Amino acid sequence: MLKNGKLKLPDKLGGLVSGFDDKEMKNGGSDPVLESGEELEIMEPNGIELGHKENVYEFDDLVNDTDVDNEDAFRTRKKPDKDGSGQVSVMEVIAADEKRSDVEYELSQKEINLEKLRRIASMGLPDGGGLRATAWKLLLGYLSPSHDLWEKELTENRQKYAMLKEELLLSPSEYTRVKEDAMISAELSGEHDDAGPLKRQGISHGDHPLSIVKASAWHHYFKHTEIAEQIDRDLLRTHPDMKFFSGESSFSKKNREAMRNILLLFAKLNPAIRYVQGMNEVLAPIFYVFSTDTDEQNAVNAEADSFSCFVRLLSDSVDHFCQQLDNSPVGILSALSRLAELLKENDEELWRHLEFTTKVKPQFYAFRWITLLLTQEFNFQSILRIWDSLLSNPFGIQDMLLRICCAMLLCTKSRLLSGDFAANLRLLQHYPDINIEHLLRVAQDLSANTSSYSLSL
Repeated sequence: MLKNGKLKLPDKLGGLVSGFDDKEMKNGGSDPVLESGEELEIMEPNGIELGHKENVYEFDDLVNDTDVDNEDAFRTRKKPDKDGSGQVSVMEVIAADEKRSDVEYELSQKEINLEKLRRIASMGLPDGGGLRATAWKLLLGYLSPSHDLWEKELTENRQKYAMLKEELLLSPSEYTRVKEDAMISAELSGEHDDAGPLKRQGISHGDHPLSIVKASAWHHYFKHTEIAEQIDRDLLRTHPDMKFFSGESSFSKKNREAMRNILLLFAKLNPAIRYVQGMNEVLAPIFYVFSTDTDEQNAVNAEADSFSCFVRLLSDSVDHFCQQLDNSPVGILSALSRLAELLKENDEELWRHLEFTTKVKPQFYAFRWITLLLTQEFNFQSILRIWDSLLSNPFGIQDMLLRICCAMLLCTKSRLLSGDFAANLRLLQHYPDINIEHLLRVAQDLSANTSSYSLSL
């Protein structure tokens, strides 16, 4: 993690962001392109251009045939559900009901057994009913295991978020007006003991929108305009096949506005990192799950809760977004190296083929896998299932993430061994449909324990 106070692992809400501590008031879409920022570019060998001639693959038994798009590595692919029949067996229904009952029981306890919750979540949490939302908040440490403390914790953290929004997202003139209105209201209600006229807390005479003084409040406000515009562009490309995120309805606009607030606030509070393209994709699953909570109060406060959990989630992987740390023990290159080591330990034949025969290095395909927590490789429901396993891993998110990335290679082994550089790179940059439960079982059964590499929440 960044040192010297720039970025810290949070104990509570805001430990990752400066100025936010306890002493303060407490989804048939198209094929969209995610334009990559400099930090998220796929690194390819100089002078190599992938041809646009379509290759034909015979995917592994557990991998579905899919068309391979040969364009930009950051093009997202929206896939149909693996089971086209739409039929669900009686046993599957019974198993789903039992799992829901297990989760409901655990979440109803006065003291939550996090070890048991992790075991249940690792097998996949039920959709709907708000169970996943509550479980994720517990797994991320946003809610404490003590059920009696939830109301107090949620109230305090939501108030803190509201204060941050007021202070950092309003323009200086809007902020001043809000403060003045609050003072007038307090005066009229007799809450102020000060005699005499109200003291104006407005902008100073030398502080105005055209001021060039670096200490100017307006200067700081306009400094983030470019970041806000980048966030807006990225949010328009976030899951364009889902009406929750995409479209011109007031519903989708409201959701994008909330996500914009979260990302812009994170950027302002973390000037060493700011906003990096792709953070919108990492935020999307959290905000969707929290917004669709059946508890009305939780759904209304999805923005505040999502900010807190987004901060906690990034605390385990934010160094991958920081280019200055690429070559450090906590940077993205170190994570890619650990992935290669994990593959070598579990399948040296495949490792040698990728590393020496075809020279398809992890940085050519796994950079996006790791940085964006696999959010660009699978359909949205599969992402939620994968994240159940990521968040519930007792050794930390990064441990399970590397295991899943390695499993993705093992599950396409026969195709990779028969492919050349271009074919393999194309396959891995556009990963085919796969049985997610099988993929996660392979990941869990890998022999290497990478917990020593991970940062626990």
